[in-house]
Amino acid sequence: MKKILVLHLGDDEETTTASFLGQAIEIHRLGTGGDADRAGALIAQYDGKVDAIALEGFAAQLRLGAESRVHAIGAALKSATAHTPIVDGSGVRDGLERWAVMLADRAQPGIFAEKIILMTPGLNHAGLIDELNKHSRTIRYADPFVFFNLPDFPLMGSKQTLGQAAGLTLDRLHDAPFRRLHPLAGTPNAHRPESPFHSADILAGDIGAIRRYAPALLPHKTIVVEYATASDLEDLRERGVSIVVTLMPSLAGKGEVGQWSAATIEAVFAALRPDPTVPLSEDTYLDLMANLDWTPAIRYLRPDEAGINKFAFVIHPLSVKFIHKNKWLRWTKYLPDELTETLVALMPPLYISRITGGQSPATGQRIEGYLYSLGATPRKMMQNGERFTYSRLNGAARMAERKGARIMGLGAFTSVVGDAGITVANESDIAITSGNSLTVAATLEAAKQAVIQMGATDLTKGKVMIIGATGSIGAVCARLLAQAIYDVVLVSIEPAKLIELKRKIQQETPGSTVTIATHAADLLGECDLIVTATSAFGQRVIDITKCKPGAVICDVARPPDINEAEAALRPDVLVIESGEVLIPGDIDFGYDIGLPPKTSYACLGETALLAMEGRFEDYTLGRNIEIERVKEIYRLFKKHGFKLAGLRSFGKYITEEDVAQKRLLAEELRANAEKFAQVKRDSAEALAKIPVMSKGVGRSAGPGKKIMLIGGSISLAMLGMYVLGRRRR
Repeated sequence: MKKILVLHLGDDEETTTASFLGQAIEIHRLGTGGDADRAGALIAQYDGKVDAIALEGFAAQLRLGAESRVHAIGAALKSATAHTPIVDGSGVRDGLERWAVMLADRAQPGIFAEKIILMTPGLNHAGLIDELNKHSRTIRYADPFVFFNLPDFPLMGSKQTLGQAAGLTLDRLHDAPFRRLHPLAGTPNAHRPESPFHSADILAGDIGAIRRYAPALLPHKTIVVEYATASDLEDLRERGVSIVVTLMPSLAGKGEVGQWSAATIEAVFAALRPDPTVPLSEDTYLDLMANLDWTPAIRYLRPDEAGINKFAFVIHPLSVKFIHKNKWLRWTKYLPDELTETLVALMPPLYISRITGGQSPATGQRIEGYLYSLGATPRKMMQNGERFTYSRLNGAARMAERKGARIMGLGAFTSVVGDAGITVANESDIAITSGNSLTVAATLEAAKQAVIQMGATDLTKGKVMIIGATGSIGAVCARLLAQAIYDVVLVSIEPAKLIELKRKIQQETPGSTVTIATHAADLLGECDLIVTATSAFGQRVIDITKCKPGAVICDVARPPDINEAEAALRPDVLVIESGEVLIPGDIDFGYDIGLPPKTSYACLGETALLAMEGRFEDYTLGRNIEIERVKEIYRLFKKHGFKLAGLRSFGKYITEEDVAQKRLLAEELRANAEKFAQVKRDSAEALAKIPVMSKGVGRSAGPGKKIMLIGGSISLAMLGMYVLGRRRR
């Protein structure tokens, strides 16, 4: 049996037997109290009597940034044996830490992504820092606080100051006592600033330094260290830490928490060399590492956070009134609406709330979401161009990554602007979906239920119109509806795309009747179901007065294409919103998303559903929604116990009494042509008095109405930015 001696900075002594690379190893740990003379005496005593000696905490060289210094005492100890190899962990630490970060990210993608990381300390962790730099834009160093108790102020501990001060830091530390260089858990002699620790998501470095100098409470933090003992884990659990990642291989089996330092692991490697004459070089260690079958341990210390799949979703204000309702932006109601829209559109994405309680009844998989909001209304997105929205969505994706989300959904208009998510998916590191596959599936299911409730007995004999048929949602709705109803009318302002869509439908569904038009008015009276899915503003998308008695209008657009005042003109026509869904579990959005409690938009539902299924991949992107994706997402919808919410019209659930009344009116109008003609005339006259609009936006009032006082606008904008700055801090 190979025997290892580990000399450490503490005072305790213990002997353990372990197995590594198929061989039994006896590890004898002896405390030195940090006394270099005692360490030297023990080295002399055990030289030639053990297979390797590990100096845990007795560094021979100090490295920080691009600078390095020799620690004279540590170097002398490392060369003090005549027969037994002696190591201090520096031969394997960098390589194993790099490899461990890569494996941990592979095991749990995004665990380090976009996190704010505080190296505690950065001293002698070059490999760990290099690998974490690939995942995070923000790495700070606690070295100034840990070693010199400097106050926290801007740039202190940043990469910039590290580059300038690393040499000076090492000059002051190169002959420091080892217990100062590698602190042990305990109470520090002087209090350290807490703000750097509180602002970080991840504390990485030495477990002793973290336990000694970090605040008493570390809620929801992730700790990344070489090793952690049972007492370390218990202490971190009491502080509220969520996750501990240990970077060294375990001697207790694959996936177990690593309880041994880099120095111990290097000594084990040295003892297990097939040829004892082979020098202890990087190549020798690499060959030994190649035989490892391991994964760094990732331990959740809070059971309520383990095994939860996380997602994010982006919403935006549908109109100015939604901005006024936000508790942080209520002051904007004192501004002109045009200024409010312009000002809030320029704001970076805002974190809104945490979505909790989702759980699949089929698999038990729990999910958690994060809700973010852009400030731009649909009108401002259209006015400012695609890149304007892309940059803000990319910002939201980075914020979501920091929270641990692995997929982000684009709500409503954010999936309409530009290329419907393709660019955002290409530029972000987490999966992206527009949510439009489930939007289509839920919309068609809601439309089917509505038509049946209005008295249809054979859907195949009806006629359906799709307004906005060449859009991403409209096109796939048209193709699927043609397979069910056979007689479809396609309406769009894009004639060339209409022709292509007609030919595609006729190829997919032989025998279908496809009519195309650039305006809906003349054909509305023939259709039993009208699906409207446009991105139009400031125009009347549909003239409801021309609809046939008992028609169903399914308004998929957000904001809606038809308003409540227009719908009221024809009480025999049923206007419904696109299908909303119920996510299984005790779901709580933490915010009023404009729907009844526990009710979700279908696009949000798709994002949650993909997280529940563990499908962290770009799913519904681009204008050409795949029919197979729509069918697949509906199968997953059924598998995980999602349900369609009740039919709603302008924010209110439709009751059986509502439908019965509409059916009765429709039957009367169908039976009395003269009365129906009079209803059409009366409703047309009333419609002429309603301002032309769609999505709550009327026709442009002309440049004269848009003139503002520039000085007042600038002042109010500055006020808004000040309020936002305080909110973000």
